Amino acid sequence: MLLENLKVPYGSVKNRMRVGRGNASGNGTTCGRGMKGQKARSGGKIPPYFEGGQMPLQRRLPKFGFTGAVHKKSAIFNIGDIERFKLGDNVNLDLLKNKGLIPKKSLTLKILAKGKLTKPVTIVAHHFSAEALKVVEKAGGKIIPVKAEK
Repeated sequence: MLLENLKVPYGSVKNRMRVGRGNASGNGTTCGRGMKGQKARSGGKIPPYFEGGQMPLQRRLPKFGFTGAVHKKSAIFNIGDIERFKLGDNVNLDLLKNKGLIPKKSLTLKILAKGKLTKPVTIVAHHFSAEALKVVEKAGGKIIPVKAEK
């Protein structure tokens, strides 16, 4: 078999419909669009989501939530909850995620001063409240600030 011997299968190539060339052609007058109506008009296209006047799906479903592109998921953790860790523990984002104390999707960690801290603990976090810094230092703990990843 050679390339010059190949033939197009019968019926695979059709002539285009030449509309508006008189009634004798079979496609004159209305040009294959039928009689009146939206589809017969120029520009009378119906969007794919149109459901014939029925309340469209995108309006029937409940709308909820918005997360901006800049929004970073930050977990908030209180000093009082750090009391449960052992003396000298290194409290950080990964440890809290693994213990199930903060959501797994959290990208940053902020420490707040709610509660009491009696033992020295090393805390590695992205943000601290001013009061939390005082409480940790008063208990003899250590604070290591971390820069958030982009």
